[in-house]
Amino acid sequence: MKFFIDSANTQLIGKFLDMNIVDGVTTNPSLLAKEGANPIDQAKKILKLVPGPVSIEVVATEYDKMVNEARSISKLGKNAVVKIPMTKEGMHAVHTLSQENIKINVTLIFSATQALIAAKAGATYVSPFVGRLDDIGQNGMELVRDILLIFKNYSIKTQTLVASVRHPIHLIEAAKLGADVATVPPDVLDRMFSHPLTDSGLKKFLDDWKTLEKQYGDVFKLPI
Repeated sequence: MKFFIDSANTQLIGKFLDMNIVDGVTTNPSLLAKEGANPIDQAKKILKLVPGPVSIEVVATEYDKMVNEARSISKLGKNAVVKIPMTKEGMHAVHTLSQENIKINVTLIFSATQALIAAKAGATYVSPFVGRLDDIGQNGMELVRDILLIFKNYSIKTQTLVASVRHPIHLIEAAKLGADVATVPPDVLDRMFSHPLTDSGLKKFLDDWKTLEKQYGDVFKLPI
């Protein structure tokens, strides 16, 4: 499963790129607004920094305007992916844009029917928002399961991009189901590194090493 980072902060994106952990980036208007910079300039920086797909969202809600914005976004970089919301106007735009070989990430998916419609319209990715479904008492991962099964049944090439990830368990569940991609906030990525037994084990090793150094000094400074 590929990991995308859900952020518009180039410093955070770069940190995880340096570890070869993330394969792409997803942004939205809210994330770009947090950076306090011209959103187009910020998007260009991200596109240059990241070798993989970078999702950038339209803000229009009408067909003609969405298509125009999407065409502009697609020209920002070869790795640009246009995010379009799951609406009737949006699916009209997806169909038009997919005919122009523009990659599309349909966002705000909350049902399997929405995912199927988006795929038929020509979406490259569909993004089910699992955390927001969990928030209202529904099972977000069941939606992912349904989408993956439907796409498998009909050999649909649209990729399932699990979004609204709230904790590492969401990632494990998505990977077990066979999701193509999960887009993960930086704080969740940070939590994936940690385990209390790792911390306690490392502390024990280092404490024991300090005992040895008292007896032998810094052994790594001695000739080997």
